[in-house]
Amino acid sequence: MAGSRALLTALFVLAIAFYPRSVDANFAKSMSFNWGADHSSMTNNGNDLQLVLDTTSGSGIQSKKQFLFGSIEMLIKLVPGNSAGTVTAYYMSSTGSGHDEIDFEFLGNVSGQPYIIHTNIYCQGNGSREQQFYPWFDPTADFHNYTIHWNPTEVVWYVDSMPIRVFRNYQSEGIPYPSQQAMRVYSSLWNADNWATRGGLDKIDWNNAPFIARYSHFRARACKWQGPISFSQCTAQTPGNWWMSPVYSKLSYAKQGQMNWVRNNYMIYDYCKDTKRFNGQMPPECYKPQF
Repeated sequence: MAGSRALLTALFVLAIAFYPRSVDANFAKSMSFNWGADHSSMTNNGNDLQLVLDTTSGSGIQSKKQFLFGSIEMLIKLVPGNSAGTVTAYYMSSTGSGHDEIDFEFLGNVSGQPYIIHTNIYCQGNGSREQQFYPWFDPTADFHNYTIHWNPTEVVWYVDSMPIRVFRNYQSEGIPYPSQQAMRVYSSLWNADNWATRGGLDKIDWNNAPFIARYSHFRARACKWQGPISFSQCTAQTPGNWWMSPVYSKLSYAKQGQMNWVRNNYMIYDYCKDTKRFNGQMPPECYKPQF
């Protein structure tokens, strides 16, 4: 399995190298600290990053540019050891009360227990669309590729090129979809021990501080937002806008099979199955096909 994952990741990285909008960027060129810069760092000529959480503060970064559609990827090695109470967040978000947002959040756990990969999506300020997974690998032992793919048809969350979740656009049927607002890329490491691990029962053990999440290989293969005119530019059917190609409007049968394998074996929570939470009135997208 490890060899297969390595091969999939290598093929994925090789494939994206030929996308017309591939951006050869790094953290120093593309991101800036928005808090906690005094005890975090960018190294290796800005190609590597570490975010730190200690007793004084957590830390976070945000992209200098906003984007509308494309793919955002990072290699991340999560906090090792007893990470209970910590959250490493990696997401895209617009601003304002009616914001759109696409989330990866990695919920720490006590030593020997697996991380939880927590995903969510906000459309026009409304979230409550969580899905959670256990990783099928140790996310603290090595770097793994986490990618958010976003186009007018669907949002796909990838882990090492394997899709774990899809949120499709059913806006024509009155279901909100993030299609109008540009987003920045964010990542942060912070104290969430009031809820992150077993509902807040397991608190941060500050004897293990500082907690460090490490990053490498930031790529934004996406359409840069430069004002309202960008909407037509980012959605034009041109060769450079690879995300608008029909091949990216739906997962291939092979990718569907990969996603079903992950969901059948490693999914631990799906809001669309939580009838008690919604009193039987499930969100309308739960009745729609994923593919």
